[in-house]
Amino acid sequence: MAENGDRAEHTPPARALDAIDRDILRMLQVDGRASIRSVAERVHVSRANAYARINRLIDDGVIRGFSARVDHERAGQGASAYITLKIVQNSWRTVREQLQALPGAAHIALVSGDFDVLLLVHTPDNRTLRELVLTRLQAIPEVLSTRTLLVFEETDLDPVPGPVPGTGTGTRLAPEDEPLP
Repeated sequence: MAENGDRAEHTPPARALDAIDRDILRMLQVDGRASIRSVAERVHVSRANAYARINRLIDDGVIRGFSARVDHERAGQGASAYITLKIVQNSWRTVREQLQALPGAAHIALVSGDFDVLLLVHTPDNRTLRELVLTRLQAIPEVLSTRTLLVFEETDLDPVPGPVPGTGTGTRLAPEDEPLP
């Protein structure tokens, strides 16, 4: 499914990835700032081939973007919570738009089970979290109920287990002189 969910018909069909594509993805998940030269050397292809493959992965929607992993507490967002929502049937698109506009919303998922939506939020403190839930979320007409699960501690997992191609380890890649597109 496309990142947006509504653009699925505009996304090229999924295509099988070969071993080199999978190695490139594993490298970029560990270090999204790895240079073309570094990628090419580690997967044993030319720089032009590495560049073309990365661009194809981007164009095909396999790579949705590059980002930084943030320590939310150190960034002033000391309260985190998963919030489950039950919503009016067939209101997903409307609710999703409103949830995307919430300050601190980090992840939104339409799910199956006892609730309909799972929302991850980061806020400066519990008071702000409380206001977000009581005044913003519960004011959305299509939201029937919410349940808030406070996050006490988080551990980010490595994106892909196993060694980074060409390094023999799962360690961080050294920055090179050519940035990615």
